[in-house]
This record gives sequence, C-alpha cells and structure tokens, in this order.
Amino acid sequence: MSIEQTLSIIKPNAINKNVIGKIIDRLETGGLQVIAAKMVYLTKARAEEFYAIHRGKPFFNGLVSFMSSGPVLAMALYGENAIAKNRDIMGATNPANAAPHTIRADFADSIDENAVHGSDAPDTAKQEIAFFFNRNEIFIR
Repeated sequence: MSIEQTLSIIKPNAINKNVIGKIIDRLETGGLQVIAAKMVYLTKARAEEFYAIHRGKPFFNGLVSFMSSGPVLAMALYGENAIAKNRDIMGATNPANAAPHTIRADFADSIDENAVHGSDAPDTAKQEIAFFFNRNEIFIR
C-alpha cells in the first residue's frame, strides 16, 4: 500500500444539484484528505486541453460541452491508495453499473453526466493535479 495523491472533479451536474458537501463527506469518510480545492469554470479550450486524450472519440465534443457548461470543483486528494480508493467511492463510469451508495449511483444523471471525475493512474494523477494546482496551492497535513 502506498500514499498517493489523485485528482477529483465534481462536475457541473453535481454542482447544480447542490451535493458538493455530500460528495466531499463520502471522500473524507472513505479515508481521503482534501489537500487542495478550487471551483473553476472550464472554458471550452481548457476542457479540450484537459480531455485531450479523448480527442477524436465519439463522446469528446459532448464531454467538452458538458464540462464547460458550468463550474466544476477540482480537488487534490491524498491518502493510502488514493487513486483506487477514490475510484471505488465514485463507482463505475456508467451509473447504471455503479455499486449502490457510490457517488455515481446516487448523483449521476447518465454515463455522460456522471457527477465526478477521478484520475486513473499515478502518472495521470500527477498531470491532472498540475493542470489545476500549483505546488503552493496543495497543503498536506
């Protein structure tokens, strides 16, 4: 087991549902620490940059439109096996397949508007955290 950092994003549909606190509570109760957080509006260009790995895929344009449709809450999380733990707490990408009481099972509207994003690997986490945060914005206790 290793101590890791990962990125979590609360997406526009979850922000609109006013469930930020409920989502953060699940992350913290699940053993993760929020070490950085900021609410931002992703422009279309910034959303395209963040999701560049998906460029050319059928869902790319819809994802970019959705992620730039309202504010998001980006968070750096910290803890033991943080990447896997966050992904377990989030649930499956498709909320129809998400385990009961996961974030996506409870708050997602669809596979396209699935409430949260989480890094999938250590290298991705490092890049994604750096996309939103400078070193001096991250506070490990």
